[in-house]
This record gives sequence, structure tokens and C-alpha cells, in this order.
Amino acid sequence: MSLLEGKVGLVFGVANDRSYATHIARSIIELGGRCAFAHLPGEKNERRTRKAVEGLGVSDAWLAPCDASSDQDLEDIFARYTSTHQRLDFVIHSIAFADREWLQPGKFVDTPRSAYLSAIDISAYTLSAMAKLARPMMRDSGGGSILAMSYYGSEKVVPGYNVMGVAKAALECTARYLAADLGPDGIRVNTISGGPLKTLAASAVGGIDTMLDATPKFAPLRRNVEGADVGGTAAWLVSDLSRAVTGENIYVDCGVNIMGGAV
Repeated sequence: MSLLEGKVGLVFGVANDRSYATHIARSIIELGGRCAFAHLPGEKNERRTRKAVEGLGVSDAWLAPCDASSDQDLEDIFARYTSTHQRLDFVIHSIAFADREWLQPGKFVDTPRSAYLSAIDISAYTLSAMAKLARPMMRDSGGGSILAMSYYGSEKVVPGYNVMGVAKAALECTARYLAADLGPDGIRVNTISGGPLKTLAASAVGGIDTMLDATPKFAPLRRNVEGADVGGTAAWLVSDLSRAVTGENIYVDCGVNIMGGAV
């Protein structure tokens, strides 16, 4: 029996074949799990997500549009999922947003209120909103795993990460409080702090190339993280092997976070 056989869940964040969410879904599928997918509204976004999902060997994927900044969209996608699935074992939250104008070294101090609040709304509050909507079906399924993606810039200053670092700090704290609230229902909530990966979202960060260049010099493993590294850890957190792990932030960054002066 495969590790994740019989488990099914909803994945947010597959933008293309390089997305962390894509690598996570690949690992889950390879281990016998099944994934339903959310995509940003619009035909172009649907096509891009569908293409990435087909690359995972899924030709008949369940896809639905969702603008995570909209409460109604979130309610609608969970309602659609509930109407077509018997259980919900996991939710993958791999979405984030910050206006790229303010993701440049030295510009954090100028971040306007609107950009600050939108980053926290989409990158952090949405985890809480999704957890609330997932709770009833996940509880009926006997528990489950909710997983979100973070980054080291939530703890240390990474030039150019700016307000996204603030949002990721909020995300990690949100996960801990959710873990406490949902634990009695058998629902676990964790975050993965992945190393920098050249994704569509990461390209908006002004210092991303510096991060990618510096990591192999600082990291104990002397390399950048790969999508499959995070995918494997996510599959473990979705599985019953991690049944006593909740409220944790798991580093998958080749060890960068343990090094003084690392980026």
C-alpha cells in the first residue's frame, strides 16, 4: 500500500510547473494521494494550471477558480469540493502576494499601508480562512493536515524580501494558533520554510538572484534547494507518519537557517 493511498485534498498555488505547489502535488500523487486544484480566475490562469497538472500525469484533474482575497470565492471552492468529494485529508496553502514595487532592497520603509495590508491578507489571513472552511469536512474525515509555505525571511532580514517577510512571520504565527484550535479535531497545521526557488512568485523579489547565488556558499549542503526536496517533506507532513507533528515550521533549505550571516 502506498504511503498516501486513499488520501485526497485541495491544493492552492499551482501556477506553472516550477511552483512549489506543483512539486508538492507531484510527491503526493507519486505516493498514491489524489489532488484537487484551485487556480486564479481567468482562462489564461486555468490553462496554465491545467498544463502544469497534466505534466503530473493527471489528465482529468478537478480544477476550480478561486481568488483567495475573496471570502465568497473561498466559500464557493470549498462548497464545490464538498459536493464532489467524500473526504478532505489535506489542504496545501502555497500562495502569497506582495506588490513587487516594494520588494526591492532599501524600500521596506516606504511600503504604503495598502501594500502592507494586502500582503498580510493574501499571504497569511487566507490560511486562517481556508482552515475554517476545511474544518467541518476534515473533522468528518477523521482529521487531516493543513500545510503552508514560508521562508527564512520571516525571521531574519533578507534584502528585498521586505513586507513579504512580515507576511510570512504572520503566516507562521497563524499556523501555530490554528494548530492549537484545531488539534482537538485531529487537524494538524504546519509550515515549511523552503529555500529560495526560481518560481513565478519569487521572480518579483528584487534580491532573488542574490539569494540563489549565495545559498550554495552558505548552506551546509552546498547547494540550492530543489522542488522535490520540499515536495518530499510536504508528503511526509500530509501522511500519518507525521501524526504527532503540528504547529511546527520545518526548514527545508539545505541548512541555511543554522548558519550565522546566511541569507
